[in-house]
Amino acid sequence: MPHDHRPPASTSRPTGRGRQSLEQRPPAPPSCRTRAYRDGVVVAEGFPIADVSDHLADPACTVWFDLCTPTPAELGAISEELGLHELAVEDVLHDRQRPKLDVYDSHLFLAVYAVRLEPGSDILRSTEIDVFVTRQALVTVRENDGFDIDEVVKAWDSRPQLAGNGVGYLLYGLLDQVVDGHFDIVQALDGQIEELEDRLFDDTPPGSDLQRHAFALRKNLVGLRRLVLPMREVLAALLRRDLHVVEPALAPYYQDVFDHVLRVTEWTDSLRDLVSNIRETHLSQQGYRLNTIMKKITGVAAVVAVPTMVFGFYGQNVPFPGSEQPVGFWTSTIVTALACVVLYNLFRKKDWL
Repeated sequence: MPHDHRPPASTSRPTGRGRQSLEQRPPAPPSCRTRAYRDGVVVAEGFPIADVSDHLADPACTVWFDLCTPTPAELGAISEELGLHELAVEDVLHDRQRPKLDVYDSHLFLAVYAVRLEPGSDILRSTEIDVFVTRQALVTVRENDGFDIDEVVKAWDSRPQLAGNGVGYLLYGLLDQVVDGHFDIVQALDGQIEELEDRLFDDTPPGSDLQRHAFALRKNLVGLRRLVLPMREVLAALLRRDLHVVEPALAPYYQDVFDHVLRVTEWTDSLRDLVSNIRETHLSQQGYRLNTIMKKITGVAAVVAVPTMVFGFYGQNVPFPGSEQPVGFWTSTIVTALACVVLYNLFRKKDWL
């Protein structure tokens, strides 16, 4: 962020409040995770939010803490500790923000979304992640536990050589995990579309479930695109030099995340068009099959029409076995009924009915 927007370290310290010793303060609540880095090395974990200002008093210290479904009181404590803008805190309290990056005098505010597919279904779920970025602190606020923050911590620990870049590295690790999740989802949707294509040209004609599945896929792709497309603006803004978030050593890593966002966006657009083509092809196949069935039925009707015309013209006026007897009536009735049943089952088997 701009140098003139950065608050001095002392502004993040609480005023007008007595300080307790670290031993006397309660631990962080279960829904809160905290971690402090000094010169790229983890020096503390699991401390309460009230201790954040103590760590930030050291200019070489970087703090991260995460809240899952926080209460307004917890958000108020964060705002007091870090001097956050009231509009940014208000955005956290109001769900379903558009993915965005807002620049305030003392911090940045990001809203991004992690996505996942419900196991055993085609339902796409999303989790809003609000992020506050100050000169020495990164705060993540998750809408629910649908996003596994432990994977982000593992990613941070996997590159200890970059941890010395402070908040910029922590933000990169978070965004990289979020975008990788987008990439995994679009890859899974691509696999489902390939299955639809295979079913489309199977020997067995696809039923109405193909239409339902195609509609669900298109709905998921539209929802995913709505969350992924604004990420291009977010990453492009972070790469701006005047924000001073991305250090030169981290620029290639942020550029890599930006490239992944572009790939996901383009992939999503192409898959959405492909689903539309599959639906149109299915409708065309149905029309072609209907014409084929009509030709077959018309041919059968034409063959049957000749004896029907002859018998109808002359009438059944010659003696036959069972003529003018009840057994003859019931025999002809049963034969007619059996013929109808056989033809009905035959047409159903051929999917003509």
